[in-house]
Amino acid sequence: MFSFTSRKRFSDLSEQQVLALAISSEEDDARIFRGFAQTLRQDFPESALIFEEMAGEEDQHRRALIDVHSKRFGDVVPLIRREHVAGFYARKPTWLAENLGLEKMREEAAAMEAAAQAFYERAARTSEDAGTRKLLGDLAAAEAGHKNTAITLAEDLGDEVIEAEQKAAKRQFVLTYVQPGLAGLIDGSISTLAPIFATAFATQDPWTTLLVGLAASIGAGISMGFTEVASDDGVISGRGSPITRGVVTGIMTTIGGLGHALPYLISDFWTATYLAFIIVAIELYVITWVQHKYMETSWFKALLQIVVGGLLVLGVGILIGLG
Repeated sequence: MFSFTSRKRFSDLSEQQVLALAISSEEDDARIFRGFAQTLRQDFPESALIFEEMAGEEDQHRRALIDVHSKRFGDVVPLIRREHVAGFYARKPTWLAENLGLEKMREEAAAMEAAAQAFYERAARTSEDAGTRKLLGDLAAAEAGHKNTAITLAEDLGDEVIEAEQKAAKRQFVLTYVQPGLAGLIDGSISTLAPIFATAFATQDPWTTLLVGLAASIGAGISMGFTEVASDDGVISGRGSPITRGVVTGIMTTIGGLGHALPYLISDFWTATYLAFIIVAIELYVITWVQHKYMETSWFKALLQIVVGGLLVLGVGILIGLG
């Protein structure tokens, strides 16, 4: 009797249990492929169609397996899933599809089909029924074909479709990660300059400056993160999950402020301040580079916006601190 309280070795499964495992696995794979298709449908319709077709073939495999099971063992199929079998290959749940990019989905699909092929080849070797052995062997060959389809998915779509999908993927990456991250980095790096350096030059106390820097950086990160989440749910704009954007914005805002706050862990005021100045210069350069590379802003415009603005805020902070 199969136990749901412990994992059973594949070699100990009966032929009925192997068939039941294959049926549930085909059902799971079809769901995952349909999850991929649903995630890709808006931005990558051609790739979504291929995943839909692969899901349809998995349905055909499941029906063929059910027919064999009905003829040999009856209509009641035991509920046996991957997690019930020790060492059996795992699957990522369908809902994780939204966290995978197009290339990762292709790689995941190829890995899934390679594992399914290995399973059917092993199952065919252990089957004592000629008809079942033939079906399992045919399914192993079919899964090998699916693996090749997943691997060559980009080649099958054609250059124009691939180029369009790559542009869409880049746009989505920029909207979901780069743009929120850049906004956070700008806010964290520039807006915290005034309070941190005003405190530094007013007190010349590294520990007080560090505490103000930590408060300003973490507070700004929390504020910016919640603002990003609340500002746009991503449905109309297509900017992706608001939670993802909020987390990215919050983290990058905090990092931007901490960069020139952490040097004040050094007890010597001027050593810490000179190091903070160097880090500010690096931060402004990184922001300028990101804006130029991903937002397609000219170097001159990016330098004018970021470096000049940052130096003005820095100067205000120093003047207020000295006053």
